[in-house]
Parts: sequence; structure tokens; C-alpha cells
Amino acid sequence: MVKAIQFHKAGGPSVMKWEEVKLGKPRKGQVLIRHTAIGLNYIDTYQRSGLYPMPMPSGLGMEAAGVVEAVGAGVKHVKPGDRVAYGSGAPGAYSEARIMDAATLVKIPRGISDEAAAAMMLKGMTVEYLIRRTYPVKKGQTVLFHAAAGGVGLIAGQWLNALGVRAIGTAGSAAKVKLAKAHGYAEVIDYNKKDFVKEVARLTKKQGVPVVYDSIGKSTWDGSLNCLQPRGYMVSFGNASGAVDSFAPGILAAKGSLYLTRPSLVAYTSNRKALEDCSKALFAVVKSGKVKIEINQTYALKDAKQAHKDLESRKTTGSTILIP
Repeated sequence: MVKAIQFHKAGGPSVMKWEEVKLGKPRKGQVLIRHTAIGLNYIDTYQRSGLYPMPMPSGLGMEAAGVVEAVGAGVKHVKPGDRVAYGSGAPGAYSEARIMDAATLVKIPRGISDEAAAAMMLKGMTVEYLIRRTYPVKKGQTVLFHAAAGGVGLIAGQWLNALGVRAIGTAGSAAKVKLAKAHGYAEVIDYNKKDFVKEVARLTKKQGVPVVYDSIGKSTWDGSLNCLQPRGYMVSFGNASGAVDSFAPGILAAKGSLYLTRPSLVAYTSNRKALEDCSKALFAVVKSGKVKIEINQTYALKDAKQAHKDLESRKTTGSTILIP
């Protein structure tokens, strides 16, 4: 038996329970991994709240690092004793140990700690596909990235800066503005003090940006569209303020023949080669020193309820991990 966070109905942080769960032995294609560090992500709150419906009862967590303890038949790319990490696949990372699909695991290279790996797999691979594949940025471009002081945002700011891209960020306080500026953003707009649409127009001499990366959702939707150049890309990849209301597709034509995509990490790492290419690119940029993974909050796994409260009230910055 091991301890894990489980929930039996959707709702607020209070629905999460610290319970014992029984583990069997890994079957074909599976591994038993004992976690050393677990990442906290906004998608965890979407699943817990019911925004993304889950079968009940359910575990939580998409991202973690740990050590392989046993492997099932057919598993060749990892073996017992290997340090591994993952950032996609079935939820269940909020646990001391778990049995999971081996295909989602990658080895952690030397020079990267378990804590850093747990803090960056989902967030860092998300940045990789957003800026290198969903809308491949080019040196000299100006882009808008919301939630610049969050876990994804801080990685994105550094990576975009390393690529020679001028990144405009948004954040919700003076402290967060300062933090984002220290992580590669050329300009950061405090959306509680200024209209980010007007500021983007000013900063781009009314030209707008070719792409907006928006994980906020409902509260920034209209403004994000209004920041785009004709034929610009609206990359909507989160719902921190709630799901976007239904809209008439004609609005995209009216605002300049805009493109809209709703990408996901699962789709961008849906096969072994895609996963390995994505994770290798992330590990390489981190090992180069161009992107630093900063863990600004650490909680005991059993205190995940408080971690969710702090995340949803926007008290956190950068990456947060849970320790079993």
C-alpha cells in the first residue's frame, strides 16, 4: 500500500483526500515508479474541479520524477534504478508510487535534478511545442505571452529570449512584473493597472503581434484577439480564468482572418519519437543554461490541498513541486 491524493467527486480543493491505494505488479508495457518529486500544474485544478471531467474515483497530477523499481514485459528503454520523469499520460502523479505506461517515461540526464525534472516536464515541453511547433517563432519577431510569471511563462520568457524573440508578457502585480522581466521578457504589462490591448498597440506601434499564447482563457479572450495582426495566430492553451464562452467563428474573419488553435501536450507527444524529440530539446536548453528552472514553492504531497488553493488564488510564481 502507498499513500496518494484521490478525489471521489469534482469540486474545490477540499474534495482531495490523502488515502491508501493498493499497487499490483507492472504488466506488459508498464513500470512501477517511486516518485521523488511531483509537479503542480493548472490542468490539475481543471480535472479536480470538473472543468475537464474525470472518471471517479480518480488520482491527480500529470508530471513527476522518480526511480524505476520494476518493469513489465516488453519494456526496453528503462530499467530498475533509472531516474525517469514524465509530463503526459494518465493522471496519477500525486502519489508516493504508481504503476504506469512505460511509453510516457524519459530518462533524466546527468546534471538535472529530480526536483527540476518534476518542475519542468509538462511546463517545459508545453513551451517547446508552443514556440517551436504550434507557431514556430522567428528571430526578431514580437509575441505576446500571458501569465508571464507562471511556471510556463518563466520558461517561455527565457527560451524566447534565447531565440532572439521580443516577448511581451502580462502579469498581475508589480512583483510578478519584476519577476517576468528578470526571465527574458522585453516588456511586461500589469493587467490590473493597464489595458494590455492598448499597451500592446503602443509597444508594437499599432502593428499588433503575429501570435498570442493565452493560457488565461475567458478574461483575456477578446483582448487577445484584438492584439493580433491580420492572419495572426491565437494559441489558446489554458483556462486559468475559466473556459472561453461560445463564439461565432465569423469573429475570426472580422478581426483579420485570424487562425485559432487549441493545442495539447498529449497531441504533440503522441508517439515515442515526438516525446523524445520534445524532451531532448527541453533538456538541452536547460543544460545550456539559457533556461533555468526555478522552484519557487515546495509543499509536502499530503498538503496538495493548500497548494491548489495557493495556485488558484494566484499566490504562486514559477514552478511548484510536491514532495512525497
